[in-house]
Amino acid sequence: MTKRALITGLTGQDGAYLARSLLTKGYEVLGLVRRSASAEFMQERLKWLGIHGDVRLVDGDMIDLSSLIRICRENQPDEIYNLAAQSFVTSSWSQPFLTGEVTALGATNLLEAMRLEVPGARFYQASSSEMYGLVQQPVQSESTPFYPRSPYAVAKLYAHWIAVNYRESFDLHVSSGILFNHESPLRGIEFVTRKVTDGVARIKLGLTDKLKLGNLDARRDWGHAADYVEAMWAMLQQDIPDDYVIATGRTTTVRQMCQIAFSHAGLNMEDHVEVDPAFIRPAEVDVLIGDPSKAKRVLGWEATTDLETMMREMVDADLVRVGFEIQKDRARVEAHG
Repeated sequence: MTKRALITGLTGQDGAYLARSLLTKGYEVLGLVRRSASAEFMQERLKWLGIHGDVRLVDGDMIDLSSLIRICRENQPDEIYNLAAQSFVTSSWSQPFLTGEVTALGATNLLEAMRLEVPGARFYQASSSEMYGLVQQPVQSESTPFYPRSPYAVAKLYAHWIAVNYRESFDLHVSSGILFNHESPLRGIEFVTRKVTDGVARIKLGLTDKLKLGNLDARRDWGHAADYVEAMWAMLQQDIPDDYVIATGRTTTVRQMCQIAFSHAGLNMEDHVEVDPAFIRPAEVDVLIGDPSKAKRVLGWEATTDLETMMREMVDADLVRVGFEIQKDRARVEAHG
């Protein structure tokens, strides 16, 4: 019998890759969308992956419990993947209440809707390595204490613990993936990896000469989103729900990541990158590196795409995007004489 999956955050990077993966596994995929979002924006990543006509969209909002109850009642999903969040760390300082409402209480709303309408479903909560913040151990595992350093991380930590609480209080199949940084050509432009690859493309194609960044010495454990969504699915196939760190086990500085991207385009990073204090976070997370050994042992999962391959893929995709923008601008100028 065909399984039915409900994905919140469908229009984001992870939601799009997860939808594609589930479709290839024979699932019927439903995606929660807010009608306040533009139709073009909602479909952009799904179109990039060629699946925009294969996913059924359902109207709802993470901060509207009644809509989530209705969706669960009418659609009876077998699996629920909560990827919705205000997920840009920097914006969480300027929008702390929105971040808390969507990222923290939104998860609670969805768990409550599941408890009331589909208690037999399986639930995935997208937790984040940002919860470790001021790291308490050199390498972070499922047992490492959390020390969040942004409103986003605090909200994610609430969502993580409320997921654990619903699992233990109501005997629900709820698992959390503590995902370390994961990127792709579908990453939003506000995230540093995509900001870098878009900047590389614009410099290469002559649109600009400089790229302004923040802390170049911050270290992150970067993987590919297409790999990481497979871990999400694997968690919900287990008989016993649990929490897992999903990471590559390798940490790299922002500077090194930039060098990979610029080098792929035949450019020298030092000629183009400038540090702008405006992009320094109020409370920086200096280094993150995950221990994915539990995921490998229990789920049989490990990252398959290294940082170099991923950055080259992202640069190539942005060269295509920016080149297309240039062509459109030229065509517009010619059309108006």
